[in-house]
Amino acid sequence: MDIGKRTVVHFDLDTFFVSVERLQNSSLFGKPIIIGGTSDRGVVASCSYEARQYGVHSAMPMKMARNLCSDAIIIRGDMDQYSKYSRLVTDVIKERAPVYEKASIDEHYLDITGMDRFFGCMSWTHELRQKIITETGLPISYGLSVNKTVAKIATGEAKPNGEKEVNQLNVKPFLYPLSIRKIPMIGKKTYQLLRSMGIVRIETLSNIPKEMVQKVMGKNGLTIWKKANGIDHTPVQNYQEQKSISTERTFDRDTIDMVKLNRLIAMMVEKLAFELRKQQKLTSCITVKIRYSNFDTHTLQKHIAYTSYDHHLIEVARELFKKLYNRRMLIRLIGVKLSQLVYGGQQLSIFSDKPELVDLYQTMDGIREKYGSKSIRRAIGLNERFKVENNG
Repeated sequence: MDIGKRTVVHFDLDTFFVSVERLQNSSLFGKPIIIGGTSDRGVVASCSYEARQYGVHSAMPMKMARNLCSDAIIIRGDMDQYSKYSRLVTDVIKERAPVYEKASIDEHYLDITGMDRFFGCMSWTHELRQKIITETGLPISYGLSVNKTVAKIATGEAKPNGEKEVNQLNVKPFLYPLSIRKIPMIGKKTYQLLRSMGIVRIETLSNIPKEMVQKVMGKNGLTIWKKANGIDHTPVQNYQEQKSISTERTFDRDTIDMVKLNRLIAMMVEKLAFELRKQQKLTSCITVKIRYSNFDTHTLQKHIAYTSYDHHLIEVARELFKKLYNRRMLIRLIGVKLSQLVYGGQQLSIFSDKPELVDLYQTMDGIREKYGSKSIRRAIGLNERFKVENNG
């Protein structure tokens, strides 16, 4: 396929968590809503456009948000409900899109290259958007363009609840007047660095020699420069083909030792969850596999709210193992798989009123990053001497 002639759509649910809450409670429409940890030490996960008018934004400390918008309705949030509605949207897209990628809990990319031979791409995407709104009740915006970057920026300009097309000829005229903040990958530190260089608009950044940008900004400099010029060859990766993370263990000697097996499951999940957090990903499906001594193999899976916290995952994995092991027979192999992965690691702690738990995970992960994944473990797995081999 000629990557210069692609047609890519970016769908983004508008204030997703707020919109789900409003579906549950219609009295919330038109009111300033803030969702996140409800204590002063919590952080804002999402907020309505009404709250944004007061300067509230996601990742802001809840105490500051309360001060800025004292009339806001504060909601702790329900990740189970958000996960449910996220899957509903994905199901609608899956039925109609030839290739789609679930980029996060509220974002999807579609590659509809070649569809203009049969339908107008904008017309087809408009119909899909209307279908999503009708079947889920959620407002959603999209951008349609030649690649992921331009499509995502176009979605931002289409919000709230809008549509925008940027064809090949209009890519630079569309991008150039916009703030460099609009470029994906540009966070707070990168923005401050570019502003200190006098760069405010995308056009200015695009006209700087790419070698200079790379020298100043390091390895990400070239990627950011390309995005500023509307260049992005990143493919839309079929969601069904995204790799899961898994691990399994075949025992040297078949066992029926439930204490050791439960310890092993905890250790496996702990390792996989750490890998998820390193990749800033969340899982919404966990599978446990066992193979009996006669080689009969059985699996059981469960859909869960998006998470990468191992204390949640361990509980589910053990529940599945308990249901799976229904014979009084020795076990030869046990495995755990985390699948249906999406980006969104920043959403780990947003509903937690226990910041010490968040701090504990961050501290443990920091120790693992510095000294290795085995440097710190849950007490439940300390006596387990089985070697776990990663098959992810």
